[in-house]
Amino acid sequence: MTVVHLICAARPNFMKVAPLYHALMATDWAKPKIVHTGQHYDRNMSDAILEDLGLPEPDFHLGVGGGTHAEQTGGVMMAYEAVCSSHRPDLIIVVGDVNSTAACAMVGAKLWIPVIHLEAGLRSRDKRMPEEINRLVTDAIADVFWTPSADADENLLAEGVDSKKIDRIGNIMIDSFEMLRAKIESSDARENLGLKTGQYALVTLHRPSNVDNEESLTPIVDSLVETAERLPIVFVAHPRSIQGLTRAGLRSRLESTEHIMLLEPQPYIRFMNIVTGARVVITDSGGLQEETSYLNIPCLTLRDNTERPITVSMGTNKLVDAHSLDKYLTAVLENDWPKGKRIPLWDGKTAARAVEFLTKRVNVMPKV
Repeated sequence: MTVVHLICAARPNFMKVAPLYHALMATDWAKPKIVHTGQHYDRNMSDAILEDLGLPEPDFHLGVGGGTHAEQTGGVMMAYEAVCSSHRPDLIIVVGDVNSTAACAMVGAKLWIPVIHLEAGLRSRDKRMPEEINRLVTDAIADVFWTPSADADENLLAEGVDSKKIDRIGNIMIDSFEMLRAKIESSDARENLGLKTGQYALVTLHRPSNVDNEESLTPIVDSLVETAERLPIVFVAHPRSIQGLTRAGLRSRLESTEHIMLLEPQPYIRFMNIVTGARVVITDSGGLQEETSYLNIPCLTLRDNTERPITVSMGTNKLVDAHSLDKYLTAVLENDWPKGKRIPLWDGKTAARAVEFLTKRVNVMPKV
């Protein structure tokens, strides 16, 4: 049996790993094992997602927790190296762009264990973003690159990656949604919150550039307060957002504003039930840019750039800032918004393609 380590750290990692875990379990040659680094340790952002996605308890829990980027990256490397020394896998699959992704990829590379990067090749061109550094580091040392779209392939080829190492498999986040669509649609989350389909905006924020300092966060809150006068807001707040709002003295302003509902992080099924009923999504999340494009829901991304430009060129996403938010919201409310095109391979079958590609590669990968 080929032992495959699936690295999970942040909420989106679990969603992307779940369809792959189930697809690998269905084979007669693979033995997937989940490694939870503990980088995100809020229950609603990590452990509860395992229940929603039908995943077992992790085989290994590194328990690294919070800290600076250096502390997290170093902590994951030390803890995961110890796991690999005592339970060496045949290959490692890292996901996305969090600190744990780069850390575990480096461990694998230095121990000569083949590393596959799921969601490879995405680029924002903004090295101020920690995620961009993690993407660049991981793609510099990975052995196989699983990409979600043609633009990711082009980025890797431009950086000198051998085309034979690139497998375009599609967007595995869509697999998770389709796997749980029935449960999402039958969830009572919107009903319990008193939300009417198509009559509210969903907000999520967590990027340091948006929430870590008062200078950037204040105009965003100003815009949200103005938006709430036209369209009720459900703000599903990342712990980092709550910390930033509290530190800047802005949390009480949101909580006291009529038509703004501030919620803690939600389990995936409940969260996606809220997403699917939204008139518009206001976010800085990479995953939501993809999901809203797939669901044909207008998305206003509060960022200067995106590593997922295909959601702008083919989807329903636009990059905005706090000062242009009102203009774009008006366009949404007046139904002056482009309908997204179906993006190739965003079809709920990505995990099956990944296993098909892996079946062909596993016998030619270097033995460890």
